[in-house]
Amino acid sequence: MNNSIFDRIYLSPHLDDVTLSCGGQIFQRTEAGQRVLIVTVAAGEPQTEVRSFFAEYLHHNWGLPAGEVVAMRRAEDEAAAEQLGAEVQHWTLPDAIYRLHPQTEEPLYTSNEDIFGPLHPAEQSLVQELAEMMARLPRAGAIVAPLAVGNHVDHQLVRRAADEAFGQDLLYYEDYPYVQRHPQSLQKQLAPGDDWQPQVISLSEEAIRARLGACLQYQSQLSTLFNDAQNMEAQVRDYVAQVGGERLWRRGR
Repeated sequence: MNNSIFDRIYLSPHLDDVTLSCGGQIFQRTEAGQRVLIVTVAAGEPQTEVRSFFAEYLHHNWGLPAGEVVAMRRAEDEAAAEQLGAEVQHWTLPDAIYRLHPQTEEPLYTSNEDIFGPLHPAEQSLVQELAEMMARLPRAGAIVAPLAVGNHVDHQLVRRAADEAFGQDLLYYEDYPYVQRHPQSLQKQLAPGDDWQPQVISLSEEAIRARLGACLQYQSQLSTLFNDAQNMEAQVRDYVAQVGGERLWRRGR
């Protein structure tokens, strides 16, 4: 990636989070001629061929063949970004379900309780490593990071690294669909004393349809996140109506 200037850079923990959460606003920006980059942090191949039973279980649910999971998920993400008019950058950190302990080489996260719990102590140094990588991103009008609503370890990791790299200059998006299903988690992430300011971005019907269409590119994730395409559309439209569009947050200055 050269030193291009982007109007917005969105930081995505996984190969779907930004599209699910911010697809409408991204479409509206690119339609207006702006450049948007989506950086997915946990988009790398597994470190070894060793898989936990948990990872294999998820692969089965996703309906993806062993050995091609990450490549196919990257392809889904590229198709979604193309539909939104955004550019993509995929980093090489593996998803939490693939990461191994540096000493024992045992999987670090082997259940839903693990991936929605605290960051493993063996990964604390990752925060600084990712912060240093984020600081080297191309110049942008604004960086948009996940609030980590829902508490997924990869979302926690990306938010903590972004906080370290950019501090008060960040905008934050509401992690969808977690924010819809666990609204109390949103308030938990908006720490008291920081004077959080919401920014609601109204969406045209065309932008809503673009977000829905881009979300449909993630066919491997649809049954995990929603019952089916119709259920996904109903839920997205319901939350857009509830919020008034898509909502970002900024710490008060």
